[in-house]
Amino acid sequence: MEVQVGDRSPKYNRVLLKLSGEALGGSRDYGLDLEVVETIAAQVKRVHQMGVQVALVVGGGNIFRGLAATERGFDRATGDYMGMLATVINALALQDALERAGIPARTMTAIQMPQVAEPYIRRRAVRHLEKGRVVILAAGTGNPYFTTDTTAALRAVEIEADVILKATKVDGVYTADPKRDPTATKFERLGYLEVLNRGIEVMDNTALTLCMDNDVPIVVFNLLTPGNIERVVLGEEVGTLVGSAS
Repeated sequence: MEVQVGDRSPKYNRVLLKLSGEALGGSRDYGLDLEVVETIAAQVKRVHQMGVQVALVVGGGNIFRGLAATERGFDRATGDYMGMLATVINALALQDALERAGIPARTMTAIQMPQVAEPYIRRRAVRHLEKGRVVILAAGTGNPYFTTDTTAALRAVEIEADVILKATKVDGVYTADPKRDPTATKFERLGYLEVLNRGIEVMDNTALTLCMDNDVPIVVFNLLTPGNIERVVLGEEVGTLVGSAS
């Protein structure tokens, strides 16, 4: 059931929210900041109460990064599998925070671990969304060598999400790092090909190409600004929109 906010109704009916592990770590160098997790759950709850179907893909970089381990001589596949398991820890924390906030949630994993979570099955995930449950998609694609950005793009296409909301610590995509270059300017809108051709860091190329081929827009925005998820869902011009060239 769609709920209007004032005289506005949501622009998107089904969204996929991509969260980095670092976002869940807050200001910590390692691990989970449970206060941040609860804040994210509260934002998701407000969107859920608007009648929007919400799926989440979460990273694991606050616990383990496979690529960083590879640089120290780790086997790449082993490191990636360890990273996938780290995403499950983050997903369970989010599930618990959502349930304590009164929102039904299900964690689904690409690596089977039935004592912990449901296996990811596309039709079941869609059914959960239709029944008003928040679905948290963990363990990446279940395969090494793929990022959680690619997971987000793949799952968004599979569940027919209207948009990917890429939550970051900056308020959009800039011409340069705004922390290092005071002259950097923010893009309001970018085309997929422009991002690929200019090598702009939005998502990795595999993820971006998947979005382009299936016309799934991406909104890059600052998660740390309270209410931003709600603003994006309502169609306000928050962050940077990456989509088909206008």
